[in-house]
Amino acid sequence: MDVTVLKEAHKLLAEYKYEPAKLDRGYTNKSLYINIGDNRIEEKQISEDVKEKFIGGKGVGLRYLWDATKPETKWNDPENEIVIAGGPLCGITQYPGAGKSLVVTISPMTDLPIDSNVGGYFGPYLKFSGFDALELQGKAEKDVIIFIDGNEGIIRIEEAPLEAIDGHVVSEQLTEMYANSEEDKKNISVISAGSAADHVNIGLLNFSFYDMRRQVARLKQAGRGGIGRVFRDKKIKAVVIKFKGTKGNLNNPVDQAIINKTGIKLHKQIHDLDDQQCRMRQIGTANIIEVMDEYDLLPVHNYQYGCHPDTKNIASNVFIEKFITQGMPDGCWFGCSLSCAKAADHFEIQTGPYKGHKVTIDGPEYENAAGLGSNCGIFDPAIILEGNFYCDTYGVDTISFGTIVAFAMECYERGIIDKEITGGLELNFGNGLAQLELLHQMSRGEGFGVLVGMGVKKLKEVFVEKYGADPDFLNDIGMEQKGLEVSEYLPKESLAQQGGYGLTNKGPQHDEAWLIFMDMVNNQIPTFEDKAEALHYFPMFRTWFGLMGMCKLPWNDTIPLSNATADEPAKIPEHVQNYINLYNGVTGANIDKYELIRQSERVYNFQRVFNIRRGKGLRKQDAMPYRSMGPVTKEEYESRQERYDKQLIELLGYNPEGKTTEEKIKVMREYRLDQYEQLTDAVYKRRGWTPNGVPTVEHLKSIGMDLPELIEVVEKHL
Repeated sequence: MDVTVLKEAHKLLAEYKYEPAKLDRGYTNKSLYINIGDNRIEEKQISEDVKEKFIGGKGVGLRYLWDATKPETKWNDPENEIVIAGGPLCGITQYPGAGKSLVVTISPMTDLPIDSNVGGYFGPYLKFSGFDALELQGKAEKDVIIFIDGNEGIIRIEEAPLEAIDGHVVSEQLTEMYANSEEDKKNISVISAGSAADHVNIGLLNFSFYDMRRQVARLKQAGRGGIGRVFRDKKIKAVVIKFKGTKGNLNNPVDQAIINKTGIKLHKQIHDLDDQQCRMRQIGTANIIEVMDEYDLLPVHNYQYGCHPDTKNIASNVFIEKFITQGMPDGCWFGCSLSCAKAADHFEIQTGPYKGHKVTIDGPEYENAAGLGSNCGIFDPAIILEGNFYCDTYGVDTISFGTIVAFAMECYERGIIDKEITGGLELNFGNGLAQLELLHQMSRGEGFGVLVGMGVKKLKEVFVEKYGADPDFLNDIGMEQKGLEVSEYLPKESLAQQGGYGLTNKGPQHDEAWLIFMDMVNNQIPTFEDKAEALHYFPMFRTWFGLMGMCKLPWNDTIPLSNATADEPAKIPEHVQNYINLYNGVTGANIDKYELIRQSERVYNFQRVFNIRRGKGLRKQDAMPYRSMGPVTKEEYESRQERYDKQLIELLGYNPEGKTTEEKIKVMREYRLDQYEQLTDAVYKRRGWTPNGVPTVEHLKSIGMDLPELIEVVEKHL
């Protein structure tokens, strides 16, 4: 449909004119509040105290979300907010990975605050338009579009009845609508969800960036926790921002020279080493598919196994040689030479409403290949890419979707559910067409797909209540915690990674801690205290990226040659110093590596107390499903019998000879559960929390977070 026709159907509901705030030292000191329930648009001042304690990004988002909601607020209540913010480093163009937005809301999956890190151009353009954060609150009666023109200083809320819902279509339509020319399209960024986000709780948000070389609006995802479901429940069809004039000094940093110098150093390192190290410029995060398989870490058949002989069919070289466009810069923000946002161009869709269309697909990320692929027993790269496309455009979290479908497939194969329950779908492992049909059902709001889209936690409840399934078995094999599905790594042999998933605030997502190689492969953290130190440092360090508007990939996806002889090489100290230099150079502060961690500690503990305020966030919520720790079934044990028998002898002094597999599983289970409990004790102690997982008043005081509202919450649990 002609975009002129689409725009003519818009009805102006509110207009607000403003003078864009000037950026100084990485901040505008303003946030934009939009309530689409009463069409209210306001500017707010961000206080120095908020900047000091919460910095930016997810920190500011969590602070605003706390203030906007009550302990009992549900995800679909009007007062629930979606808060989008960069941070003081967001928008610089000299250092790779500085274009991130952090999105925060109350999650329909977990009933807790969720934060999700996303690329695309929106975060920097929001800042350059005069705002450090955007708050979206209320509910519209009909579908609306919010338009922000950062050059003209105009914000509009418009009723928008005719635009598409699906992400790739509406992003193209609105980029075309609001750009004055082909050249101007790079100045547009669109936030959208998709048609499935109208119906299922695993909905995501797409953030667009216009690829001038491909002449297409590409999508990056704020994927986790169902943020897109909240967005569509509020009847927001899209948020569009326009800003013209991006350049490298818009943050008005204190010391531009140190930013330039730090960036040049990393660009050279990427240029010299990426092809030999992680190959991000060739294939992006999918570079590790075959590596995970080799180390028995690739989830296969709902995390039962860690490798498969058919992994070669979806190895990174297959995508490089057959699908992914090579030799083209692929950064999702200007200046990112790591260039990991890979794309398959002119890919012809074989199923669903876009059958026959030739599309550009952003992917596959490793998580997509593992979740949509091996975890569901699917080793067809074309099916994986098509699933990747439909997840994105329908607005479905690929990680949750892959893990849920893998769970449903195992339940199907074990006879817990059947074709009558699935509506005729044969959900055997490997059935890629059935997996795609579930996605199409989500988009249409019908069939078994809608139930799948409610998540593993909901499926477990339904299978027990309606079909008489064994709840203990489902809890063992259902890979969710706090209501969020586990991301795509098999942590059975890494106690630290089990903690990296379980001892989180938002649920089992690897962006807090990925310790498998430190723990399992390199044995760098052998004791509980070593693991606890790692599970303190790395979650805090990675949280810092979310405060700044930065991507974590440039931190450890290329490594300087000098790192092998560095103190604490796992931390990549040269890169840590890079981030300190960037922060000090932009803001004029003088932090060191210790204060960097304290900045994150303040926000991390705030989020923990936020969870407790909502009636969760205690030790019992940090338990993990047993499949993440060890073998649940006879097949699992016997697939690695030599390994497990050896562990029983060496770790427990237990002689497995003559014992049944079931007896050995029981002994192994008692040992591994006890290990996790001991790890939990050690981590809580290191973090300054009680044995029940509550931050102590003394610890909150020591990090400068003894805010009255936090003390009030924790004192009830001490």
